[in-house]
Amino acid sequence: MAQDDSVVSAQWLHEHLGQPDVKVLDASWYMPVEKRDPWQEYQVAHIPGALFFDIDGIVDLTTDLPHMLPSQEAFAAAVSVLDIKNHDKVIVYDGKGFFSAPRVWWMFRVYGHNKVWVLDGGLPQWRTSGFDLESSTPGDAVLKTKAANSVVERIYNGQLASDVTFQTEFQPHIFWTLEKVKHNMDAQSHQVVDARSKGRFDGVAPEPREGVRSGHIPGTKCVPFPEMFDDAPMLLPADEIRKKFEQAGISLDRPIVVTCGSGVTACILALGLYRIGKQDIPVYDGSWTEWEARPDHDYPKVTSNVS
Repeated sequence: MAQDDSVVSAQWLHEHLGQPDVKVLDASWYMPVEKRDPWQEYQVAHIPGALFFDIDGIVDLTTDLPHMLPSQEAFAAAVSVLDIKNHDKVIVYDGKGFFSAPRVWWMFRVYGHNKVWVLDGGLPQWRTSGFDLESSTPGDAVLKTKAANSVVERIYNGQLASDVTFQTEFQPHIFWTLEKVKHNMDAQSHQVVDARSKGRFDGVAPEPREGVRSGHIPGTKCVPFPEMFDDAPMLLPADEIRKKFEQAGISLDRPIVVTCGSGVTACILALGLYRIGKQDIPVYDGSWTEWEARPDHDYPKVTSNVS
């Protein structure tokens, strides 16, 4: 385990599993079109001792945008319910290998917890390594997941959470809003990099969410998120990650902000950039789903039908 890397190996986790300061989270999540239920899959098979972190439950309940970052109070309360302390090492994984786990890695870092890593290759790599899975879910684990979601709801309803043991410290430099991205169109302080597929970015493939046009924010470059890992899937070595960005016309000497469809896969780019020493990459939380819904004259778009 290296503090300056964003992932840990399945072997490392296997050797340290069960230590009191090592907490494991299953942060699996899938696109609605995939018709997969991550909570159900967690209950069927998960890394022993892992708790389920619900990306659609531990969220900002004041917006219709999907799985936006919750408030500090809501995050601290939910993480406390999941029995995570500030001194703990948090290891996050998902069912695909690299999909939704980096989002939770970023959430912890936004709130000042840097002792967090993604399991390299996720559940597929754990299985490939031949390590045990737990197929029964203790009642305590079910209760904690449900309690984490419900404490978020209570806080957004104006109630105070009791027994909050996890302390947060907001890191605004790695969290970008709609207005920051809009300001950057003129200031051009940061290069904007989009993690979606080239087809969606170019406006020739549909967005997975109904009513959302495909296309991109003007001036954005595209590095599809699967470029960060190999077929295993394992995170690429640093030199290969550098090449992926350079080949897309991105200067690694200048600041970068990452975006995607709804703030999930952008975090995979942030994970890769962390490996090459860029540890303060901001993520545009609302991403294309938010930008696309705003009036075109104020928030311009590049789509395939632009003449």
